[in-house]
Amino acid sequence: MSSVVKKTALSVALGAAIIGGTIIGTNAQGAKHTIVTVVKLSGIAWFNRMEEGVKQFAQETGHNATQVGPATADAALQVQMIEDLIARGVNAVTVVPNSPEALEPVLQKALSRNIVVVGHEASSLKNVTYDVEAFNNAAYGEHLMEALAKGMGGKGEYAVFVGHLTAKTHNEWVDAAVALQKSKYPDMKLVTTKIESNENQQTAYQKTKELLRTYPNLKGIQGSAGEDVVGAALAVEEAGLTGKVTIVGTSLVSVSGPYLESGEISMISFWDPAKAGIVMNKVAAMALEGKKVEDGMDLGVEGYNKVKLDGKVIYGQAWVDVTKDNMKDYKF
Repeated sequence: MSSVVKKTALSVALGAAIIGGTIIGTNAQGAKHTIVTVVKLSGIAWFNRMEEGVKQFAQETGHNATQVGPATADAALQVQMIEDLIARGVNAVTVVPNSPEALEPVLQKALSRNIVVVGHEASSLKNVTYDVEAFNNAAYGEHLMEALAKGMGGKGEYAVFVGHLTAKTHNEWVDAAVALQKSKYPDMKLVTTKIESNENQQTAYQKTKELLRTYPNLKGIQGSAGEDVVGAALAVEEAGLTGKVTIVGTSLVSVSGPYLESGEISMISFWDPAKAGIVMNKVAAMALEGKKVEDGMDLGVEGYNKVKLDGKVIYGQAWVDVTKDNMKDYKF
């Protein structure tokens, strides 16, 4: 597939943005609770998929569940949104933070107003009722490193991307990956510190071009945000390095499919954002109804059938791996 066709396909996938429904401060007619999911960023495939889950939850339960997110991945904008939700008197907020630390004060305020708070991708959050994680983050990071090491033959230079240096889960994945590399693959070398993509494909593309110029022997890239591997793949393709640089990371088939098919991306892993959206909202509704999540509980969603509870953090077992061989099995 040509770069032009790929770029067109990617622009369609990434441009199919729906910025959550209109927020209302009181329950819609017949709704039980008003639950609003605040995501990192509107207008990207990952959170469009999450919104599908939020809408499904609303349809199946009758709760007034909607999703919103800022136009840029900015923690300050998320704070403003949550302040607005508090003022409107919603019953619960579920949130995927750009910076967990930056959101702590406003989430504390929400809790003080008896608003249930459920986090996601933010196991360090203190001011939450619960936090939902799709899996153990260290195990996932190690899993990505094993895939990267396999593609690189256990040797050579590599680089790592995170969406933001403040993104809790991205840093946990990368930290665990690098720790495993140092202990198990001494012939691999991390060439620079974590590279920040700002959850943006174009940024990942430009920074990968810089990487390839600065480190001409680069053999591997691990991405964290859904757009990281795509931006990296475009830069690798343009440099004529397809098959010479292994790229693995978190993404969706709707975003990464063209590059999986043509070989720039070796493997993507992900958890279904729609299912995570359902689980976050279900946990919020349970809390509003006075029900507790128990260790080993089946939350009724694939990947969350026997959750592990560690304090306030709920862990599922929800990641999947996709290569060009099984990518047709996934429609998102």
